[in-house]
Amino acid sequence: MNDWIARDLKHNWHPYTQMKDCRRLPPILIEKARGLKLYGAGGRWYYDTISSWWCNVHGHNHPRIREAIRRQAASLDHVLFAGFTHRPAILLAEKLTALAPRRLTKLFFSDNGSTAVEVALKMSFQYWQNVGKPEKRRFVALDRGYHGDTVGAMSVSGASPFNERFAPLLFRTYKAPSPYCYRCPEGREPGNCVTECARPLEQLLKKRGREIAGIILEPLVMAAGGMIIYPPAYLDRVGKLAAKHGVHLILDEVATGFGRTGKMFACEHAHVQPDFICLSKGITSGALPLGATLTTERVYRAFYADYAQGKTFYHGHTYTANPIACAAALASLRVFEEENTLARVRGLLPQFRDGLERFRSLPIVGDVRQIGLIGAIELVKDRRTKEPFGARERVGLKIYREGLKRNLVLRPLGHIIYLFLPLCVQERELRFILDNTYAVVQAQACSKRLKIP
Repeated sequence: MNDWIARDLKHNWHPYTQMKDCRRLPPILIEKARGLKLYGAGGRWYYDTISSWWCNVHGHNHPRIREAIRRQAASLDHVLFAGFTHRPAILLAEKLTALAPRRLTKLFFSDNGSTAVEVALKMSFQYWQNVGKPEKRRFVALDRGYHGDTVGAMSVSGASPFNERFAPLLFRTYKAPSPYCYRCPEGREPGNCVTECARPLEQLLKKRGREIAGIILEPLVMAAGGMIIYPPAYLDRVGKLAAKHGVHLILDEVATGFGRTGKMFACEHAHVQPDFICLSKGITSGALPLGATLTTERVYRAFYADYAQGKTFYHGHTYTANPIACAAALASLRVFEEENTLARVRGLLPQFRDGLERFRSLPIVGDVRQIGLIGAIELVKDRRTKEPFGARERVGLKIYREGLKRNLVLRPLGHIIYLFLPLCVQERELRFILDNTYAVVQAQACSKRLKIP
């Protein structure tokens, strides 16, 4: 173990990590990054196939974003956003509201994905208080959803290892079945779906709609829940149910926003007009932390009153609308335009789809799903019963370690292998990533250690 790693482990506590594992598998020291590649000590490099936790959009160290950060840092590094403003925040708010669904004309900045969700939950809750409907104080979420690690965000997430230890801290929410097509809660087969999985949600709204403030879900891709990709028809139906029963539709686009699904926002695949959209991750192409919650004029007007009425939204963060982060976000949006990013991504999709389809031939692959440059391969012990690998078998860890040997950062979600590629990926890079990921999964399928039936 080199000196830098020893010093790291002396003090640093890494996220989502059993630190005892670091004795056998210490963290990798990364010294620089460019494009899709992370460069470690000693010259070893890796393709960042998961966009450094889904935030890197245009590749690491993009010159336009780097220059925007340098230029902004030279003039204004930070100023509080209460009673003050600055050009980068104004320009970014104008740009994001122009790109978002048409009703979303107001924007509240924060620091990250969890805080963007917390803002939406608190705004929705207080909205109903401000308009004289205090009974509307509960939220509905999907049972496999994930919305962050703060207490409010955990409360509207499904039960998982991410939050189960903290259950006593969480506020009570209603949970609806997830539209998990491979493991359909209604027993339907893929391709034979009429969104029947939305019926329990419909029944809940009929019964409890008067006490429900909002519904929160990730549009089309339930990321941390297993890269579950569901049809736009389900989102359309939820949007109609929310409107019919007078509850807010909150879309968490923290992972799906900024081109991940082939469109700027995933909700563009459907015909919905949300009341809130939560953004972060790719907003700065992963260069700096920033979050934003967009909402409607109607919501905004419910808070707009004389001070004495007590309708102010008392929420904020020290780094709200940090000028350097806003400048990075503006540069990222300019890169979308200058490099015609979304059109280029569409040109790669046939190659990506075909490469993923190969995995279906492997005996431990139960399902393959894809949208945009997101792909997921669900591994199972038994294709017939769809029995997944258990936590003790640590199939994900085996995949991760083998991936590193092939210059790939593959960080599975349990037994689900996924690719969440930066949008700047080139054809030859995509071919390398798909071929080597296939080789890694194929090797595991042949391994007796996994006891494949």
